[in-house]
Amino acid sequence: MTEGPQSKGAKPKSSLGEEVGRNAARKRRAQRNPAPGVWFGLGMMGLVGWSVAIPTLLGAALGIWLDKHHSASHSWTLMLLFIGLAIGCLNAWHWVAREDKAMRDEQDDGDE
Repeated sequence: MTEGPQSKGAKPKSSLGEEVGRNAARKRRAQRNPAPGVWFGLGMMGLVGWSVAIPTLLGAALGIWLDKHHSASHSWTLMLLFIGLAIGCLNAWHWVAREDKAMRDEQDDGDE
């Protein structure tokens, strides 16, 4: 069955004055704290890329060293390359999730 206009989880409708007040406050915050520019976005993409590349390259370098000094039936280089890649991807995922949560929290604080 359908519930009435005040269903669970739905926010009660606000008056026009409250809506205009929230929009004005959001506009004032945006003017005080301008959005980051293109260079900031490119820098963040580079940071995420390096957070994957560094562990991958370190794993490959350690694997090459182990292959030269401790021969085995398996390739240390290939194994540590994949482990470094996995660690780098997890690191980037964790960092992006943390930044996304911070942005959402900032938005939620601003909407109230």
